[in-house]
Amino acid sequence: MGNKNKTISFRVSEEAFEALQDIAEERDISLSAVFRDYVDTLVEHDGRVAVLPEKELEERERTDGEPSFPPTVEVPKSFVREHERLELETEHLREQLEEHKAYVADLRDRVEADEEEEVLLLDDLDDGDEPYQVR
Repeated sequence: MGNKNKTISFRVSEEAFEALQDIAEERDISLSAVFRDYVDTLVEHDGRVAVLPEKELEERERTDGEPSFPPTVEVPKSFVREHERLELETEHLREQLEEHKAYVADLRDRVEADEEEEVLLLDDLDDGDEPYQVR
C-alpha cells in the first residue's frame, strides 16, 4: 500500500488560534503547515518536545551545553540570496499572471459587447471589389 496522508482534527481556544495564526504569518506559511511542522518535529523526536520561551531555552543551552532546540542549520548567504531572488521572481510572475487574467477578462468583455456587430465571412469578401480593413 502507498503512503497515505491522514487528517487530524482538534479544537483550540480562540486565543491559541490567533497565536497560531500569528506564528504562521510570521513564518509566511499556512496555518496547516505550522501543524505539519509541529507533528513532524514531535514524531522525529519521539514525542519529546517542550514548548519554552526563547529566553529559557537560551539559559538551558548555556547550562546544559546541548545544542539548541529546535535544531538550527547555517546556510550560505548565496542560498539565502537565491531564495530571496526566487521569492521576488515568484511575486513578479504572480503580478504578471493577474495582469494577464485582467487582460483576458477585458478581451472577453469586448468580444461579448461586439457580438452584435456584423460578421463577414472570408468567402464573401472574395466576391466584392471593395477593400476591407481588419481590426
